[in-house]
Amino acid sequence: MIPSTAEAWNLVSEFVQSPTLRRHLVAVEIAMRAYADRFNEDPELWGVVGLLHDFDYDKYPEVSSGGHPLAGNAILEQRGIDAIIRDAILAHAPEVTGRRPSTLLEKTLVAVDELTGFIIAVILVHPDRKISSVELKSIKKKWKEKAFAAPVDREHIAKAALELGVPLDEHIEFVLRALQYDAKRLGLA
Repeated sequence: MIPSTAEAWNLVSEFVQSPTLRRHLVAVEIAMRAYADRFNEDPELWGVVGLLHDFDYDKYPEVSSGGHPLAGNAILEQRGIDAIIRDAILAHAPEVTGRRPSTLLEKTLVAVDELTGFIIAVILVHPDRKISSVELKSIKKKWKEKAFAAPVDREHIAKAALELGVPLDEHIEFVLRALQYDAKRLGLA
């Protein structure tokens, strides 16, 4: 079964209490939908993948053989969620699952996951904390500051953009514009 966005959100609501994680899931959903449109893919499917990719992280935060994303995969499988969704989620954590991203859907999830978090971090330190005020140059400036959002693997994001065939600056700008378009859902308008 491929759940609707509403059904996926119900699952998120059941498992995710953290407002920060909820915002992240919505941000990845938005970016995935935008890329689905760009690549002439199914925005509903891609959005659901974005919304569900970390739904288990609040309850199973340890990225390990028993935690995220394997715990979530088991839950999704029990609930009859289609393998295309489960596989994409597993592929976004190959260091745990051994599954490397191979499809366009999987590669896109990897490309937008950390980037959305980085962009939101830039927004939250911006003087007015509004996404409409943030430009590519603001993100690129923070990108160069290794101490800023230090856990974000910039090289990983750049490699993932390359895998999509999208130059890094274009990728960052594309995701930023998608998030700006849906700023109210993120609480960053």
